[in-house]
Amino acid sequence: MQTCPPVKIKIPRREGYALLLVIVFTGAALILATGIFQYTSTTANLNHRHNEYQRAAAAAEAATEKIVAQVSADYRDFGDGYVMGHLGAYRNQVPNASEHHGCQDYFFQDLSGQNHRVDITYLPGSGFEMSSGRYAGLRGTRSKLRVVANAKAKYSSSSPVGSVYQDIELLRIPLFQFAIFYNVDLEFDNLPPMTVTGPVHCNTNIWLDPYSTLTFNSDVTSSGTINESKMAANPLPAGSGGIVYVDPDHISGVSTLNLPIGTNTSPSAVHAVIEVPPALEDPYSSMGQQRYYNKADLIVVVRDTNIVATSGLRNSFATVVPPTEITNFFFTNVTFYNKRELKTVKTTQLDVSKFTQWKATNSYFSPWLPGQDIRTIYVADQRTQTASTQSGVRLVNGQTLPTGGLTVATPNPLYTMGHYNAPAGHLGTTNTSATQPASLIADAVTILSTAWNDADSNQSLATRNANDTTVNAAILAGLVRTTSSSYSGGVENFPRFLEDWTGETLTYNGSMVAMYYSTIATNLWRGIGSTYDIYNPPTRNWALDQNYLVEGKLPPATPSVTVLIRGRWRMPAPYSTNVLAGF
Repeated sequence: MQTCPPVKIKIPRREGYALLLVIVFTGAALILATGIFQYTSTTANLNHRHNEYQRAAAAAEAATEKIVAQVSADYRDFGDGYVMGHLGAYRNQVPNASEHHGCQDYFFQDLSGQNHRVDITYLPGSGFEMSSGRYAGLRGTRSKLRVVANAKAKYSSSSPVGSVYQDIELLRIPLFQFAIFYNVDLEFDNLPPMTVTGPVHCNTNIWLDPYSTLTFNSDVTSSGTINESKMAANPLPAGSGGIVYVDPDHISGVSTLNLPIGTNTSPSAVHAVIEVPPALEDPYSSMGQQRYYNKADLIVVVRDTNIVATSGLRNSFATVVPPTEITNFFFTNVTFYNKRELKTVKTTQLDVSKFTQWKATNSYFSPWLPGQDIRTIYVADQRTQTASTQSGVRLVNGQTLPTGGLTVATPNPLYTMGHYNAPAGHLGTTNTSATQPASLIADAVTILSTAWNDADSNQSLATRNANDTTVNAAILAGLVRTTSSSYSGGVENFPRFLEDWTGETLTYNGSMVAMYYSTIATNLWRGIGSTYDIYNPPTRNWALDQNYLVEGKLPPATPSVTVLIRGRWRMPAPYSTNVLAGF
C-alpha cells in the first residue's frame, strides 16, 4: 500500500496579523478623530454663530430700549401729541459709539433692511379703556407703540441678524378719577373719623397720623414714602384712632404721575396751568395745551378800568363780548371779609343762574360753538390790590348748572356760596345721577354755606353760623405748606372754611387735587374755634363722584396725567412683516 505524503499547512506569521490589526485600528482611530474634529468644529461654529446672534439680538434690544426711554421721557413731559408728531425722529435715533463703543460694530436696520433706522408703529387710543397693572380700576385713553429693531454685525456679510420688538402703552388717566391726588406732600392729621372712597395718589410723600381714625377703601400709592406718622415739622399733637386699609394695596415708590407740561413738574411749574399765558407762548406747546386759559370757551379779564371778555383758543380769541353783555351775570362791586387771610376780598362774582339764562339766547358764540354750550369759563381778576385787600372770584346761585356742565378756572382764590351743582332731590347724599359735570380750578377754594352773609363776614365766629350745604364738583387748587409753626390743614381742610359749621354737614361729591402751593391766598392755617375766630369744621360727608369713571361725565377741560406701561418683548424672525400682525 502506498501512503500519501503528509500535507504541510502554512500558518500565517503572527507579525502579519498584528500589522493588519494596527492598520485597521489606526484607520478607525483616524475616522473617529476626524468625526470628533468635525463635530467639535461644527459645534464651535454653531456656538460662535449662536453667540454672534445673541450679541446681535442684544444690540437690537439696546436700540429698542433707547427709543422706549426717549418716548417715556417725552410722553411724561409733553404728552402723546408730541410723541405722535416725533415718530420720524425716533426712527432715526439708533445707538451710537458715543453711547457705547460696541454700537459701532453694528448696523441697525428697519424691517426693509434700511440702515440707521428702526421701525415704529403707533396706534392712537380710542374710547375709554380700563387700565391694567398698577393702575387697574382707573380708566383712560390708551395708545400703543411697537418698536422693532434689527441689528447686524458690520464685519461679515454672513453674520446673523438679531431682531427684537417691544410694546409700550401710553395711557392718559383723567385726574379726577382719583378721590385724592397730591403733587405736594399729602397729610391727614388729628381728624375726626374719615373714609376715603376712591384711589389716592401722591407724587411725593404721604403722612398719616397713626392716631387718626382713617379708612381707605381703594389703592393708596406714593412716589415717595407712606409714613404712618406726622410730618416732623407738623406742630399739632397726636390724635386718637387708627388707620385701616380695606384694600390691601398701599405702595410706596411708584412712578410719578405728571401733567405733560413740558417742564419740570414742581408745584411752582404746575401752578402755571391756571395762570394767564405770557404773550409769546405758543398755545399749542405742551404747557400751552395744559393751560385753562387756552381750554376755555369764554375768557373774562377784569382790570381796574374795564372788563374784557372774549372767546377762547378754539376760534383764536376772535369773538369779543361787549361789557354790557358780560355785566348781566358778572359783578365787580361785591366785597366781603376773609378771616383767614385777614383781608377784604374784592370779588368778581359770577351769578351762575343769570349766566345760564344769558347763554341760552346769546348769538355771540353760536357761529363757532354750533350745537354746543359754553362749558369752560376762565376768569382773571387783575385789579390792583392794597395791603388790606385781596382778589377773588365767587360763584353764586349755582345749585343748578347749565346742561353739559361747567368748569370755572381762575388764577385767583375761588369761593362758592350755597349749594353748588346739587339737585334738590339729592341734597346731602352721594347720589349724583342728576348733577352736571363740574370742576373748580383756582389758587385756593373756599366753600361758603347756604347761610353765609357778607355783612357778617367781619364779625365773630359765633355770628357766622353755617347750614348744611352740598357741593358736587371736582376741585383742583393750591394749599399752604406745613411749617414748624403751622400745619397745612391737611386733606380734611383742603377746601377752606370761614364759618362755624358745628353740628352742620358739608356733603361733597367730587375729587380733590392739590397740584401746587397757593400764591395769593397764602395765610397760614392756624386752627379752629373761637381762639382763632376763623371757623369750626363741618361734619364731612365726602365721596369720590362715581360719574368721573364715565368718559362723558367728566368735568369740562379735565386734565390727564400720563403713564407709560411696558408690554410684550419678543425676538421675532429678522425682517418679518408678520411682526406687526395682531398689533
